[in-house]
Amino acid sequence: MITSVSISNYGPISSLEWKNLGKVNLIIGPNQSGKTFLLKSIYSAIKTTEQYKRGKEIRSEKEILTDKLYWTFQTQPIGNLVKKGSNLLSYKMISKEGDVFSYSFGTSATKTVSNLDSSLSRKNINSVFIPAKEILSLQEIILDSRNRYSEFGFEDTYFDLAKALVPTGKGRNYKEFSAARQSIISVIGGKLDYDENRKEWRFKDKKNRIYEISLTSEGIKKLSIIELLLGNHYLSRDSIILIDEVEANLHPSLISRFMEIILDISKAGVQFFLTTHSYFVIKKLYILAHKNKVSIPVVSFDVDSATIGDLNKQMPKNAIIDESISLYKEEVSL
Repeated sequence: MITSVSISNYGPISSLEWKNLGKVNLIIGPNQSGKTFLLKSIYSAIKTTEQYKRGKEIRSEKEILTDKLYWTFQTQPIGNLVKKGSNLLSYKMISKEGDVFSYSFGTSATKTVSNLDSSLSRKNINSVFIPAKEILSLQEIILDSRNRYSEFGFEDTYFDLAKALVPTGKGRNYKEFSAARQSIISVIGGKLDYDENRKEWRFKDKKNRIYEISLTSEGIKKLSIIELLLGNHYLSRDSIILIDEVEANLHPSLISRFMEIILDISKAGVQFFLTTHSYFVIKKLYILAHKNKVSIPVVSFDVDSATIGDLNKQMPKNAIIDESISLYKEEVSL
């Protein structure tokens, strides 16, 4: 579990020190404020530690991190990630055990991270980034595009997820995830099914009716992917799930249930980092934090600053809530 993240001059983010992270962590703010940048910076660091010395991996941590930054942000040189007008980007991440993963580089960096310090313990776990756009119908295209052409197009967040989407086997399931998986299946009315003959995903409802994946809503596909990754053993205790625009393509009632499911999965050991533009997400997590007496740390970005808070203590001041209040006042004045 990650307990703190500190970054400076990272893309649009001048400075951020986010401590006392919880099992569920929320990132809010206007467009171009740095929400997705923060999410991708965390993802790049986590995946570097997971890949280092795994299996037949012979690359150094610097090489893995450089490659992960290159393909996640799709910028060349990586020095372009340094905030405009600044000379040095820095990132530091600390785990629950007190281990540190930190790095820095300047605007002149091309394909090499100049400084990296890591004492983060190695665990045989996988973390995943769920992008706002669905990928099930594009899985083979994403894999083929990278493996054959090695060109920019699909970021590593898409590529890594595409590789993780393999059918659930008949082996023993993780007991701690069984309730959450059943909740997802109940909420969306079915689950993913893989057609071995046609080599494609389908959606099978509770009555065993089959639907083409292209005819399944994007919101349903997003929740189906979470259920699949919990079931095929890609995710386990201590995994980290990062979801960009967690509310994307979901009806408000489904958003509410999804937040409950996320909290349930977090109790099994998984850590979440979520970005959102939705008042429903913020309000539901605020209610869950108080009902369950759990900490849900939140960083609220503004144009040039960031405010740190906790939904268990108070609702953060931010443009999403301000706009909701503004609309209410406008309605009252009619």
